Amino acid sequence: MNIGIFIYDGVEVLDFTGPYEVFSTANRFVDEHINISLIAPSQSPVRTRGGMSVNPHYSIYASPHFDLLIVAGGKHHGIVKNPTILQWLAETAQHTRSCASVCTGVFLYAAAGLIDEKKVTTHQQDIDELKHQYPQLHVIGNVRYIMDQNFTSSAGVSAGIDMSLALLKKRFGERVAKQTAQQMEYLG
Repeated sequence: MNIGIFIYDGVEVLDFTGPYEVFSTANRFVDEHINISLIAPSQSPVRTRGGMSVNPHYSIYASPHFDLLIVAGGKHHGIVKNPTILQWLAETAQHTRSCASVCTGVFLYAAAGLIDEKKVTTHQQDIDELKHQYPQLHVIGNVRYIMDQNFTSSAGVSAGIDMSLALLKKRFGERVAKQTAQQMEYLG
């Protein structure tokens, strides 16, 4: 299983490290290897919202195909206006079995026109903005995550861990999801 997590300057650290940890921990309990890659606009290090420097595995120009593509949230207002990123996201999503977002990562999928009419969520502080900017979405607040067909979105920050455990359960079963959560000492 190949998982790509899209990150960019201003990304929220736990938005991508939470899902990364869930799927990398799950490798201890599954027969099929889960390969997780960080994808960024370029091969240059990404500066997170908190100031951490992170080296992506791939740029959008050389990324492999994925079974699951997760877009992390953070300071999204600049990246969501980048037509190159939105085009890459649209093309990549066409060849990806499942897509997901953590927190404000949902804004990138919405801007790319990929989730019209879907039920989605985001960070509690961004619910109204998402509703206003994208009235074609069915935005739901006060939930940790929502699955709508092949798209899953989560609320902010730590909710990405809950979402990732749910995606893990969907793919590998409840036993693997529980073992992973226990190994992480995560009560959810």
